[in-house]
Amino acid sequence: MLSWQGRYFEDFTVGDVYWHPLGRTVTTTDNIWLTLLTQNTAPLHFDAHYAARTEFGKPLVDSTFTLALVTGQSVTDISQHVMANLGWDKVRLPHPVFEGDTLYSQSEVLLARRSTSRPEVGVVTVRTVGFNQRGEIVIVFERTLLVYRRGHGPRFADVRPVWDERSRKALS
Repeated sequence: MLSWQGRYFEDFTVGDVYWHPLGRTVTTTDNIWLTLLTQNTAPLHFDAHYAARTEFGKPLVDSTFTLALVTGQSVTDISQHVMANLGWDKVRLPHPVFEGDTLYSQSEVLLARRSTSRPEVGVVTVRTVGFNQRGEIVIVFERTLLVYRRGHGPRFADVRPVWDERSRKALS
């Protein structure tokens, strides 16, 4: 039995809204690691003493982490069969994200059209909204990508277990 394999271009209809299934709680480690990995030197993200003296009173989560997390939450519904991301537009951050917040997201299909230069894909644009456990919208963006048409693009690995004698004995 196959699990959810994601949408192909033909599965997108303008106006459809997909509620992405997984929420994710942001940790202090998430915030510090991304800040350090990207060489972001703003102490507001990693220095609790400094951040306590700001209007927020505590560290803010690096906004690029918020963009990456909410984009990642949408993959199962939007870009499981992506050929390429073409861009993120109109990125807005109306409320801050703090360590300990849990983020959820949804996406609405704004455009779905066949590519004029690549017959194996279609162009899809979605508006994705990320919100916290209180329902406050923390990020909104539009994302445009090339999605494979059904029957095109690489297949997922089709590997099955081989039950040899040693594997069977491990069950005993």
